Formats: sequence, C-alpha cells, structure tokens
Amino acid sequence: MAVLLVAAVVVAGRGMLGHGHAVLRAGVRAVVQLAAVSLVITFVVHSLWWTTVFVLLMFTVAVRTAGRRMTDEPGWSWAWAAAPIGAGVLPVLVLLLASRLLPLQGLSIVPVAGILIGGALSATSLAGRRALDELNQRHGEVEAALALGLQDREARLEICRTAAATSLVPALDQTRTVGLVTLPGAFVGMLLGGSSPVAAGAVQLFVLVALLAVEAVAIVVVLELVGRGLVRRSVRVRGSGRPKPRTRRGLLRRPVQ
Repeated sequence: MAVLLVAAVVVAGRGMLGHGHAVLRAGVRAVVQLAAVSLVITFVVHSLWWTTVFVLLMFTVAVRTAGRRMTDEPGWSWAWAAAPIGAGVLPVLVLLLASRLLPLQGLSIVPVAGILIGGALSATSLAGRRALDELNQRHGEVEAALALGLQDREARLEICRTAAATSLVPALDQTRTVGLVTLPGAFVGMLLGGSSPVAAGAVQLFVLVALLAVEAVAIVVVLELVGRGLVRRSVRVRGSGRPKPRTRRGLLRRPVQ
C-alpha cells in the first residue's frame, strides 16, 4: 500500500498534474479514517439510533466536501450542497426501507446509505463544478442572453445545462458495463459471504439503478441552484486573478456568476 501511494504521488508530481500533495493527503486520510471506522462500525450497526447518527455524519461530510468543491464564495454558501444530496438520497433510502428491500438493520443501512451518499456527492461536486466553470468561461454568452431578454435563470441554464449533464456519464457507464468490465463490491461481497449468484445480482442491480436515480436528481437540483444564483463563483478576468466587474454599462440588473 505504501509503495502504491508513493507511486501515485510521484506520477502525479512528475506528470505535473498539480495533485501530488492532494494524492498523499487523500491516501493518509483514508488510512486514518478507515482505521477509526473499523473500531466503531461493529458497535454502530447494532443500534438503529447510532446507525442514524452515523448516516447523518456521512451526509454532513458529503455536503461539506461537495459544497467546497463547487464554490469559492465566503460564508455558508457551500451548505446549499445539502439540497441535491438530500433530494437524491432521502427518497430512495425511504423507498428501499418501506418496500423491505433493505432490512431495517444497521448492517444493511450503513453500507447502502454510504453508497448512495457517495454517488450523490460525486454527482453534486462534478455537476456544480462543470456548471460554474462553463458560466465562468462563457459569461459573455450569458450577458448576451440577458440582453436578448432572457431571465437570469434561463440564461444561466441555457449555457451550463449540457456541461453539468455529463456528470451522469460515470454512473451510466458503470451500469452499462456491470458484469462485463467490472464486478462491483456488493455483488462480490455477497458471493463471498455465501449468497446465491441470483440474490447477489439482484442486490447489485437495485444499488446501480438506485444510484442512477440519486445522481440524476442531484444533478437537476444542482442546476436549479446554479440557475437561481444560490450556488455561485466569482467570475475572474483571465490573467488578472481579480474578480470581473459584474455589470457592464448598466446592462445587467443582477450579477452574472
């Protein structure tokens, strides 16, 4: 593990990817976090109360991570990431529990909730960053759309929707290639645990389809937040490092993010 981590750091550094230190920090954090979880998970899963607390902790960390990835605005603007993650995960988790597909047990809830929250985190982070990057690079087109009479929300969504929608591609590819390219962890884990291939396949299928639903909802909610200007990023002039003035000769009534 140490050799692989060093190799990843060296490749990222020598390849000038700009993430050498981030790879090292991520690897070390993973070791510490998994060690801590290993100590408490057996206690947590035997109590529905502590299972709920643990799931809320996972949700909070996901919101913080996705929010900070999306926006550089000061204050609590990152907390808007709770909307797409919650809107995607909560209905699916409730549906799975209500239909008894997911037993009301900590040992079942924690891993499935973690998978769903992780998928919503990835979709929210990617969709938010791609949408805001697109608006940053094409802010002139947003201004042109406003000048033609479009409302702020419509102008922003017209520019950033396509870029944000590509955030669903990883989940689509994972679902399309399951069993042909990859054998997901839930499927392999159930087989190793003694379940039949049919039961293992059924569980993996509902996880994959649930992920598609969760991530689709998360992306749509992120787009709505960006369109309404609730999640934003300062537009910067190329080469100056300073925020771009948000109005031009009084043409715009509101800032363009």
